[in-house]
Amino acid sequence: MTAFQVARRTMLAGIAVLLLATGGCGYHTGGQAVRLPTDLHTLYVPTFINGTSIYRIEQTITEDVIRELHDRTHYRVVTTNADGAADATLNGTVTSAIIFPMTYDPATGRISSGMVSVSMRASLVTSKGKVLWENPNYVYREQYQVSRDAPSFLEEEEPALGRIAQSFAKTLVSDILEAY
Repeated sequence: MTAFQVARRTMLAGIAVLLLATGGCGYHTGGQAVRLPTDLHTLYVPTFINGTSIYRIEQTITEDVIRELHDRTHYRVVTTNADGAADATLNGTVTSAIIFPMTYDPATGRISSGMVSVSMRASLVTSKGKVLWENPNYVYREQYQVSRDAPSFLEEEEPALGRIAQSFAKTLVSDILEAY
């Protein structure tokens, strides 16, 4: 047996051991590890709290979260809970939102790209006050380009905030369902 054949067999044996070892490590397909209580049927999602100076950011984020919950879960999602029928409440707060320039056009000195950074926290609490899930520190950043042509200038901060809201909603729902 040549040195090459010995090395190849050793490598194949190592790969086989690695595959066997990872087979029982808790890996699973996304969306399969729902750990929320089985008696949870109705989620109350009030409008998130806006702790920033960005107008309506909390409404955009709340709308995307509700849309994502409708699309990806079997729960009944309500936006009012006057009768107290909801089994749990998904609370959220936009804790900070910062918009700042990233790069400048060397010829004109004008901003050529900017960055939006948004921080949020969220929690899912049962009607009895038990915290089922929480994450106090979501941070999202989105870069955007600023139009160089003044007559065709389009405000790009708003679409960047929309992309952040969509990303946050997808991550939030996945985190809740996977209980990570």
